[in-house]
Amino acid sequence: MDAQGRGRADDIDPADQWVLNPNTGEYELRLPPSSPQSGVPSPRRPPAPDAAPPARGRTQAPGRPRPETPGRSVPPSRRRRGAPEEPLPGRRGRRPAKKAAKGKKALLWTGGAMAFVLVAGAGAAYFYIEHLNDNIASVSDDGASTGGFQKDKAINVLLIGTDKRTGKGNENYGDSGSVGHADTTILLHVSKDRSNATALSIPRDLIVDVPDCPTTQEDGSQKIIPGTQQARFNTSLGQDGRTPSCTMRTVTELTGVKPDNFMVADFNAVKTLTSAVGGVEVCLGKDIDDPDSHLKLSKGTHTIEGEQALAFVRTRHAVGFGGDLSRIGLQQQFLSALMRKLKSNDTLTSPSKMLDLAEAGTKALTVDSQLDSIGKLKDLGLELGKLDTKNLTFTTTPVIDNPTEKVKSTVVLNESTAPQVFDMIKNDVSFTAVKEQKKKEAAAVAARLKGTKAPASEVRVRILNGGADPGSAQETLSWLQVEEGVTKSENAGNAPAEGAKTTLEYAPDQADQARRLADIMGLPGSAMKPGESVENAQGVPAMTLTLGKDFKGAGTSLTAPSKAPEGVDKSTADKVECAE
Repeated sequence: MDAQGRGRADDIDPADQWVLNPNTGEYELRLPPSSPQSGVPSPRRPPAPDAAPPARGRTQAPGRPRPETPGRSVPPSRRRRGAPEEPLPGRRGRRPAKKAAKGKKALLWTGGAMAFVLVAGAGAAYFYIEHLNDNIASVSDDGASTGGFQKDKAINVLLIGTDKRTGKGNENYGDSGSVGHADTTILLHVSKDRSNATALSIPRDLIVDVPDCPTTQEDGSQKIIPGTQQARFNTSLGQDGRTPSCTMRTVTELTGVKPDNFMVADFNAVKTLTSAVGGVEVCLGKDIDDPDSHLKLSKGTHTIEGEQALAFVRTRHAVGFGGDLSRIGLQQQFLSALMRKLKSNDTLTSPSKMLDLAEAGTKALTVDSQLDSIGKLKDLGLELGKLDTKNLTFTTTPVIDNPTEKVKSTVVLNESTAPQVFDMIKNDVSFTAVKEQKKKEAAAVAARLKGTKAPASEVRVRILNGGADPGSAQETLSWLQVEEGVTKSENAGNAPAEGAKTTLEYAPDQADQARRLADIMGLPGSAMKPGESVENAQGVPAMTLTLGKDFKGAGTSLTAPSKAPEGVDKSTADKVECAE
């Protein structure tokens, strides 16, 4: 398009004259003050013989003289021969895409699984929002979510890849009659400060208890689908009419983390997204020839897209131990590669790729009813765009072979490590070494927990129940006095108000007592609250221990783990790993 065609002059980029109207959310043409324009577009008329074509921009209103601009004339517009005439400014239609800026301002980048990657394209395509809104399918969350993500809190999004064989060319993959189980599931946790994220894969063959699930039917009525004890995790979706909200409830039961939103993608998402970005680069540590997935690749790096990309993420018999856990590792490698490609300048600076991403993403994506528009997806994408790939960790729920099976086909939780992984996510602890967070935590711990500790027999403390289970204060009192020698302790009943966290308030001269009690109970530095002492029943100054909703029972530490347990596989999205 001619640089002057939108009124460009004096090195003004025409794309920069399209300005977002905050009241309408639409982009409008704003010409510089030196080119006065009427606010009413005149109807098009065929030009008179020998007359010059009209200049681009808004035309003068009928009967109103056009102001003259001394020393400046607006040249006629030009377009390529045979090209369709462009719509008048102010009318709806495709608008020129604004120049892509570098870094985070360029476009939105998303943080986790393939369904989540779709947000990047969706958030960028502002010039045909209504069309993209029509692409998006949504289903009710049936009250299983938190009500949707919030900008000032940590974000938890459940990403589900279904094995339903819908879409062109997918009927030949595996079970063509599948009702659409949860074949690939990732719980994406993004920290409150957006400095780090964890993508936790949940094996489809993990044995879980699927709870009763209130489910909205097509006619709007509610039906409770009965739960199933000791069932494969993947049956939480599709089986017996279960919807993604039931998978969400199952994840909450399993991990203790209540997701804010869910996104579901089908086979077509892998094919269309990889083609939209021009393919993604993956690495193989050996030759692969898998007749089941139809993947045939030699050792080394390859750029894959479309059907080949789908074959890659479906491969399991030719990698690792040949099971679903090996396939999860392959999928995590693929998702890391896709996100690196999405964040690359090659993608961010290509309008055609971003348009393809927006189209492919919104068509392949089903979201919950709290996330059912481009505007909401854009807001989520902006939050996730603050994340750096080096601080996004992929990991898998720790499991072991099902001990009840002779022929191993399912897995169960590894009770020695899985609870710690779940606690890290619940307590917003990063799996990556985020230096700033470590510094803050170290400073808090050093200031409050390090120093001399008084003998347990000298610790004076009043115990209040501020949200813990009934009887927790008395249980803790008995444990402290009998098991730990804190004999100068007393049950002070219920706190005036409930709190989420357990706290220990103490006066400056009681710091050594506080450190001893924190050591006994496993209190983190954040639970230590320098303040004032109170008088106990004997009229002697004492500390105040308030048991919050996070209290897990007498003798159970409240200190969140500071690093992943040994043996838990993890990788970060910024590193290339070769599948074996």
